[in-house]
Amino acid sequence: MTRNLQQQVGQLVICGFDGTAMDGRVESLLREVRPGGVILFARNIEAPRQTWQLLRDAQKLFRTPLFRCVDMEGGTVDRLKKIIAPAPSAAQVAATGDHTLYRRHGRLIGDACRALGFNVDFAPVVDLALPPSRSVLGSRAVSPEATRTAAYARAFLRGLTSAGVHGCLKHFPGLGEARLDTHFELPSIVKSWKRFWEEDLWPYRSLHSDTPFVMVAHARYPGIDDKWPASLSEKWVGGVLRKKIGFRGLVIADDLEMAGVLAAASIEEAAVRSLRAGADIFLVCRNEEHVRSTFEAVLRAAERDCRFAARVAESARSVAAYKRRWKLTGKFGAAPSAKKVATLAAALNKLSEQTATELAMGPGTRWD
Repeated sequence: MTRNLQQQVGQLVICGFDGTAMDGRVESLLREVRPGGVILFARNIEAPRQTWQLLRDAQKLFRTPLFRCVDMEGGTVDRLKKIIAPAPSAAQVAATGDHTLYRRHGRLIGDACRALGFNVDFAPVVDLALPPSRSVLGSRAVSPEATRTAAYARAFLRGLTSAGVHGCLKHFPGLGEARLDTHFELPSIVKSWKRFWEEDLWPYRSLHSDTPFVMVAHARYPGIDDKWPASLSEKWVGGVLRKKIGFRGLVIADDLEMAGVLAAASIEEAAVRSLRAGADIFLVCRNEEHVRSTFEAVLRAAERDCRFAARVAESARSVAAYKRRWKLTGKFGAAPSAKKVATLAAALNKLSEQTATELAMGPGTRWD
């Protein structure tokens, strides 16, 4: 039972680590936790073949396929710009009004991710581009209008999927009114339920059947849940996202090392509480001891509480079911050749040029 429980808990963790190559330290961590996925950042990425090799070495440790994740939005959040080519930001592409370009944005980012061995991209952002968050989100948010945001996100997701990469809507229920950066502080967003439902939640309502993942934010929304940030809130995850909106995919709690969530709970408590709230997976993106401590905290809680153990088992089954449904495997294609990288770079550069040209000609007016 304990061995099976350990495996179930591990599948609910997506972890980061330091280094650009698999070494004994990282291998020990991964073998101990047996995570459902790994996530790479700029600190892990030096060259195309090196990135592919690192992901391949991580996958070779397990028979179960990993979620091999990256944050690749374009613009200011672009993990691959130094090893392939910069991708335009979501705001730039969306401002053209060209739906074909939206999809191409997703497709080319997906092609780049896939070539390096990634199968999950934590994009697109569907936070609304509202004045309070302008200094925080910048070009990551595409429009103050929910319908335009959803139109871009729908096409971007289709582009990713056509490249064999799975996308993720973020940051539920919305950071458009957040004046603070959740990496460093816990925002408190006061907004009526009616406005939330009609504005910030519209992308999730319209796209809940089009996305495999939704990532939940570390922000507090007084009046809806006065105590917990959304990532730890059963009202938000279980009540709104699951029941009211009807999302049936995998729910991910954003990085538990962020100061926003640590203002509300210790990292170990946050891991347990995020799952109690209804999340299926939590992220721990850097500190390897935090990866271990959150894994152990969830394991201990499940050993003590049979109802929580059932909650863990339910999410582990969901993770396994989605990996089967998406036909994820541990098999890798060939390492990216210099010719492949050059082709990807040329396509991304062309996309940037086309985006700039269309913006110079004036934004389009084709909206869903």
